[in-house]
Amino acid sequence: MAQKPKVDPHVGRLGYLQALVTEFQETQSQDAKEQVLANLANFAYDPANYQYLRQLQVLDLFLDSLSEENETLVEFAIGGLCNLCADRANREYILQAGGVPLIVNCLSSPSEETVLSAVTALMGLGSPSAGSHPELTARPVVQCMLRFSLSASARLRNLAQIFLEDFCSPSQVAEARSWRADAALGIPLPRTEAPQQP
Repeated sequence: MAQKPKVDPHVGRLGYLQALVTEFQETQSQDAKEQVLANLANFAYDPANYQYLRQLQVLDLFLDSLSEENETLVEFAIGGLCNLCADRANREYILQAGGVPLIVNCLSSPSEETVLSAVTALMGLGSPSAGSHPELTARPVVQCMLRFSLSASARLRNLAQIFLEDFCSPSQVAEARSWRADAALGIPLPRTEAPQQP
């Protein structure tokens, strides 16, 4: 397990976040990278941190991490982006930085948590105040959501249904249904964890 970054407790929030970013960039340990990215994703949940995270280019760090082969890094990065989508400035940045295709690629992850965060991030990017971004509801994405709406996972099934109802027009859904069922980007349903027996 990675050690906490050595930070003077008096440096404040910005200093602590800077120490995390520096540790992520300098460490060679995958465990340390995972822990730091998980911490940054958690800090992305608090609107008080948004300005600092933008200043430290953490949005770029998250976007870059979506292309990693390490599934844990991808899971934490998409979770961080999902948290950041609540803010208009963050949404605009992610959209302008070409984040949609990277997020759409997360829909094919074998990790259900990654897929759930990707769907939620797409929904956050497609909020009414975000304006029109057709790539969010492109036919392959809608087809993927149709497949997810049949998932055995209630969380994924319900989230996909909300996406289809709130972000897609009836004509988009009908068009996606009219195409071959296996044409949805070749995106398999993610693995679901077996329910724990009481």
